[in-house]
Amino acid sequence: MQAAVTVTPARIPELLLGLATVRPVFIWGAPGIGKSSLVREFAESLGLECVSLLGTQLAPEDLIGVPQIRDGRSVFCPPEAIARDEPYCLFLDELNAATPDVQKAFYSLILERRIGNYELPAGSIVIGAGNRATDNALARPIASALVNRLAHVHLEASPKDWLVWAGANGIHPWVLDHLIDRPDHLWSRPPKTEEPFSTPRSWHMLSDALHSFGPTLDEPTLKVIAHGTLTPAHAVAFCGYVKIVRSRFGIEAIMKGEARWPNRLEDRDLLYYLAESFRGRLVKELPASKEHASASGRQTAHRAKSLLVQLAEISVEVAQSVIASDEDGNPVLPAWFLVEAARDMPRLVEARR
Repeated sequence: MQAAVTVTPARIPELLLGLATVRPVFIWGAPGIGKSSLVREFAESLGLECVSLLGTQLAPEDLIGVPQIRDGRSVFCPPEAIARDEPYCLFLDELNAATPDVQKAFYSLILERRIGNYELPAGSIVIGAGNRATDNALARPIASALVNRLAHVHLEASPKDWLVWAGANGIHPWVLDHLIDRPDHLWSRPPKTEEPFSTPRSWHMLSDALHSFGPTLDEPTLKVIAHGTLTPAHAVAFCGYVKIVRSRFGIEAIMKGEARWPNRLEDRDLLYYLAESFRGRLVKELPASKEHASASGRQTAHRAKSLLVQLAEISVEVAQSVIASDEDGNPVLPAWFLVEAARDMPRLVEARR
């Protein structure tokens, strides 16, 4: 399902309070961005127990129940997990990953809040969640009859929301500080190949690992756990950041001319991280138009071109990454600066072709 309008995690409680209390809701979103946690926290805020059913692990009889003979007639007995006396939150996780037969079994539960003769207690709420087919996740088409029984909300990852949450929930300082500096690394699109990718969940896993290893964590182990949880480019950047934290060596010193680009082969991850930080500084400080550049802006541009030359002497590939376009092919740095960089450093332009 395509998202016409998306919402951030901070808006979910408000939306669920107005929607889920009167109609079943389905939350769409990429893996690892906190759908399940948000539902459990919302249920807790209402004082309701959250009962989770995982669509991929259900058979129709797990919902409908098994028949018993009573007074010569068969009666279906719903499972204990569902048939409760007190109101609760029924969370149908990965609902759209369930088989068509299981999805059909949900019809009356979602629309009529009933399974056979059992009816959900007054005050109960029903919320579903799932990934999209475009996320390279297990997802089956949902029949129109089921789609039409749900109100649909599309969730997107929000660095601002996650950082507020992380600051209050013991996320490791390295992870927190790094993502404050690089919020664009919080989430990346699920890859088409089998490899780790960055999500709020994977950063949380990395944080737990950092806490577990403690301050004695060595560099080889850090690389293993970073590359085992994050998008490869983000793992390289994070390892570079940690090296900066430990050595107190950063982009500010390079910009001021107090330090040079690291050129040892074993510092290549640090070089990539510094290049990304350099690119971020230029995005913030270079004006869109050269005519409107202040004296400090022109000085930054002049220094930047000099640093690009020095960087290219170490690695043309890393230097080219500073002036590269975004994933959609759109320039990130101002056009006038790119023209001057191409004029002064034609080999960078040649490397991009």
